[in-house]
Amino acid sequence: MARGGATWRAGGSILNPTEPFPADPDADPDERLRRAEARRRARQVIEEGAPREGVDIIRRVESAVIVGVVLPGRQLAEVEASLDELEALLDTAGARVVERVIQRRDAPDAATYLGGGKVAELAELVAAAGADAVVFDDELSPAQQRTLEERVRQKVLDRTIVILDIFAQHATSREGKAQVELAQLTYLLPRLRGWGEALSRQAGGRAAGGMGIGGRGPGETQLEVDRRRIMRRITKLRRDLRAVAGVRDTKAAERERRGVQVVALVGYTNAGKSSLLNRITGAEVLVEDKLFATLDPTIRRLPLEDGREVVLTDTVGFVRKLPHGLVEAFTSTLEESARADLLLHVVDASHPEAEAQILAVHDVLREIGADEVPEQLVLNKSDRTAPDDVAALTRRLQVELGADPVTVSARSGAGIDELLARIVQRLPSHRVLVRASVPYARQDLVALAHRRGEVLREEHTATGTRLLAEVDPSAARELAAFGENESDSG
Repeated sequence: MARGGATWRAGGSILNPTEPFPADPDADPDERLRRAEARRRARQVIEEGAPREGVDIIRRVESAVIVGVVLPGRQLAEVEASLDELEALLDTAGARVVERVIQRRDAPDAATYLGGGKVAELAELVAAAGADAVVFDDELSPAQQRTLEERVRQKVLDRTIVILDIFAQHATSREGKAQVELAQLTYLLPRLRGWGEALSRQAGGRAAGGMGIGGRGPGETQLEVDRRRIMRRITKLRRDLRAVAGVRDTKAAERERRGVQVVALVGYTNAGKSSLLNRITGAEVLVEDKLFATLDPTIRRLPLEDGREVVLTDTVGFVRKLPHGLVEAFTSTLEESARADLLLHVVDASHPEAEAQILAVHDVLREIGADEVPEQLVLNKSDRTAPDDVAALTRRLQVELGADPVTVSARSGAGIDELLARIVQRLPSHRVLVRASVPYARQDLVALAHRRGEVLREEHTATGTRLLAEVDPSAARELAAFGENESDSG
């Protein structure tokens, strides 16, 4: 979509543009691409004295140094685990980690997050390791990013922008792309001040072809960033997403009117939610051993053993330090969980940080208002860990959370029958007890009662079939025309 010389692509990525953003529509496209590529090759490092005001978002990231800070109240092991996850995020985004730095501080330094002495050490380490970026495990302020780049003389990123980049790679639906772009532009907006030169050097589309972290995005190639255009784009994205949310609300209201119950799959990213959905319903949702492999929500029907048919939904996975802007942008999608009748909280039982991941998911559920929905813990990937370890994890969760987990393997199918039985047990029953005398001409309603509920008594008479059944509200309304009271049934 082009307006006044600026072009954005919904669902692109701040880190790696995938379409050209021409500053001059009348200029020769090939010449623009050649100039952009020449500028990219010419700037292998940030020269001394060069104006560095903002994150440099032109060059791809191939190797990075990651940085974590141990603040009061945090343990070293916790920070190490978070850095392990950041390394996995970077791997998913297409970069490798060459070094990691951890510092203990009473509070983050306002100017550089680390403090002057540590930044000097960091600059030496980056140069010695040949890294082309530094990635902080915590979100940096725009001023901190600018100052760090001036001193380290390489690109400085944070965990937030890495997550946004992964989301941009994996969003496929129109809604998903719009949600990602909104989060990106919200992140970018406070970082516009002083970015004129940096953004004017940003390569887009073919000029950035194949670029990894540091190249994708909804940025511009204009010499001066126009804040009003960004704001107008954000406004339009929010309006479009409100319209989509309205459609989703309508569908949810229709499901509620028909008495259709919803079971939502939630959990940490890469816990195996999509694999479990495929195993339970026979769906063919993308499954990869990557973080955030699937973003767009999937909805499938699931018939239960007691005759009920529910809707099973799978949505985006969670992660520690999930950017607030991303949660806000994906609100309409995440609210599917808040509207559910039961949450299946899928946990990777083989992960050493399984309990910390459970708490991180609970934090996000609390943020989106889904913490009051009944929850069933599901310990997945039992085939990847020793039975004694799974049993120990189960005991800890019983003691610490008062939970009663079900152990399954989406890959082998072990425990799936027990899980389905637990869903029937935990899912609140909205059924209505009906008595009806159905004429033989409407035996389709008898079949409906069997399909949408549990028939407690069935008697064939000269005029039709008399039923005593528990059915969902929608089926009860269809049987009401032939209803009889308790004295009639006697």
